[in-house]
Amino acid sequence: MTLYPIADDVLFAPGGKVVIRTYGVAPAGASVSYRTWVTGLRDQPRYWHWGHFEDAASGHRRVLEWLTGRGPQPSQAVT
Repeated sequence: MTLYPIADDVLFAPGGKVVIRTYGVAPAGASVSYRTWVTGLRDQPRYWHWGHFEDAASGHRRVLEWLTGRGPQPSQAVT
């Protein structure tokens, strides 16, 4: 399995830190799938699946906006 890092961010909150990590994953001989994982939330963990690299990069930004209160929760959430 190969991991392709796209973006990593850490937010510090009164209850601890929240880590947002977006990466591509490719099992041997398979196509790449893209994911964003958020850890450190109370209802833990949350993750999103993206279809393409561009979707993953913009999705990471949308997740950050949602967590900082500047946007709605991304619609492709899978919990």
